[in-house]
Order: sequence, then C-alpha cells, then structure tokens
Amino acid sequence: MSAGSTNSQDVFVNCRFDPDWNSRFEALVFAVIACGFRVRCAREVDNAAETRIDKLYRIIAESRYGVHDLSCVQLDRDSNLPRFNMPLELGFFLAARKYGGERQKEKRCLIFDAELYRYQQFISDLNGMDITAHQDDPTHMVVAVRNFLQTESRRKTIPTGQNIELSYAAFVTARHDLLASAELAQDNLLFADFEKLVIAWVREDDRLGSHA
Repeated sequence: MSAGSTNSQDVFVNCRFDPDWNSRFEALVFAVIACGFRVRCAREVDNAAETRIDKLYRIIAESRYGVHDLSCVQLDRDSNLPRFNMPLELGFFLAARKYGGERQKEKRCLIFDAELYRYQQFISDLNGMDITAHQDDPTHMVVAVRNFLQTESRRKTIPTGQNIELSYAAFVTARHDLLASAELAQDNLLFADFEKLVIAWVREDDRLGSHA
C-alpha cells in the first residue's frame, strides 16, 4: 500500500479495552468481521519497538473506516479522573481526513455514545455531526456497525442486519464452548485469539456466507 493511502478493508475500532466493557468491544469486532472487513485496533500487535502513539498514527492512516465509542465518560474508580483516549483517537482520525492526502479524505466514521445528544455536554465541538446512540446494548452496536459499513461501502456481499444479529446471538451463546475447544481462557484473552475465533465462526455460519 502506497504512502498516504487507506485500505478499504480496514476498520479502526476505538473504544475501551477493559473487562467492564469487553462484551461491547467483542460485539464491535464481531460486526466488522461478519461484514467482511478487517478490524484494526491498538491491541492488534505488541511491538516494543513502536510507541503506542506511533502505532495509532499508523493504524489510523491505514484504515478507511473508523468506529469510535465516546460513551466512557465516568470517572475512573482509582484515579477519580475521566479517560480521554477515545476522544483523542477520534481527533486523530478526523484530522487525518481533514488534512491528509486525497486517499485520507476517503475516510468515513461511525461515532457512538450511550445516549443521543449526551455528547453535547462533554464534547460540544462535535455538534452538527451524526452521533449514534447504542444505549449500552452490544446487539444494537452490531447492527449499527453493519448498517454503517453497508451504507458507506455499498458492498453487495454484506449480510443483512437480521442475519448478523442472529449469528451474533448464537456466537455469544456458544462463546464459552468455543473458548474451551480452542483451549483458551477468558482471563487475558489475546485479541489475536479472539479474532481467529470470530473468523472461524463467520466462515462456518451459512447466514453470513464466506466473508472472513
């Protein structure tokens, strides 16, 4: 891929990475893969030779699409301070689209908050942009990601929202057994291992076709 270009397969996922929010992160990953795209996120590699900020710059530059969740506005239990990583990474993405080269201007993004219009109270500079309320519901997030990718990519191979929703529900039910069969533990589950589970599921689920 040439310098300054984006990959039409890549979707940058920007959200919390902690146990309290894990089911939502996994829902986003499932939705992206079920639609036939590749998930890009800060957890994809563990390379000590690359700083986190440089890794984010690179991933964002390479991603045509972005899914950004801004719903984490509560204070951290330990520090009693809010977390600003997600708005910062959204800012990187929007800046790349605004000031980058011709291919960077092809970027498209979906922005989530828990409630409609709540974002106006903590990041009012986004006024005028379409924000999607997920109401802290992973299934709603799955369908919203599917609809975003269908609308923006216009691909004919993306499954229907109903089929992705049904497949996701079945995957959640089977998740424990899938982990056991793969000899994986939930604690400290690597993104790469979870990604492989989802890809295998999508390939085998007739409702989705062969999209992974």
